[in-house]
Amino acid sequence: MERLKRPVHQYFIVYKPYQALCQFTSVPDKKCLKDFFDVRNDVYSVGRLDYESEGLLILSNDKNINYRLLHPAFSHKREYWVQVEGAIDDAALKKLENGLEIQVDGKNYKTKKCQAILFNQLPPVAERNPPIRFRKQIPTSWIKLILEEGKNRQVRKMCAAAGFPTLRLIRYRISGLNAEGLQPGDMLELDADKIYRLLFSSMPDGRSLSK
Repeated sequence: MERLKRPVHQYFIVYKPYQALCQFTSVPDKKCLKDFFDVRNDVYSVGRLDYESEGLLILSNDKNINYRLLHPAFSHKREYWVQVEGAIDDAALKKLENGLEIQVDGKNYKTKKCQAILFNQLPPVAERNPPIRFRKQIPTSWIKLILEEGKNRQVRKMCAAAGFPTLRLIRYRISGLNAEGLQPGDMLELDADKIYRLLFSSMPDGRSLSK
C-alpha cells in the first residue's frame, strides 16, 4: 500500500495557557507546549509568549511565515488584552498611546505610538488556572493595547511605566487572526491560503488577493 504523503507545511493557531514555556523542550517543574499540543517534531512556535502570558500563538514549520512575522522590515498589528492593577485613567491611556520610555536590552527605548482602549466591562476571557489573587481594596482595569512592534516583555514594561502593573496578559490577535472561541490548550489547524490571507492579505506564493 502506498504511504500517504504528509503536507509539507502545517499551520495551527493555539491558545497557550498561563505558565507554559513557549517551547517544545521540557524543563523540570515547568510545563511547555509539548504538554498541551501534539504536533510533528518539525513544527515550532512562530514568535513567543512569556511564561506568564497567555493567548494566541501560531505553530508552523513554514520558515517564510516565520520570516514575514518576525523580521523588523515588516509590521503587523498585535492586540493584547491586559488586566492591570488600579483604576486606569485617561492620562495613563494617553501615555501608553503616545509612547513611553522602557528598558530594552539594557538601553532606554521609547515605544512607538499605539492604541490603548479601556474595556467598560469585563471582556470575554477564559478562566485562568490559577486565578488572579482577588484583593477587595485594590481595583483592577482591563485595557486593549494594539501595537505594531514586539520588544521583549514590552506590554508589561509599558503598563508598569504608566503606573499600572500587569496582573494578566492575553494576546488576542495577530493581524487578522484572533483567539475568539479558543480556550487554554485549544488548537485549530488552518490551511495555507487562509492563514496567509488573514495574516498578510496574500497567497502563500506572494500573489495579492486583489489580483
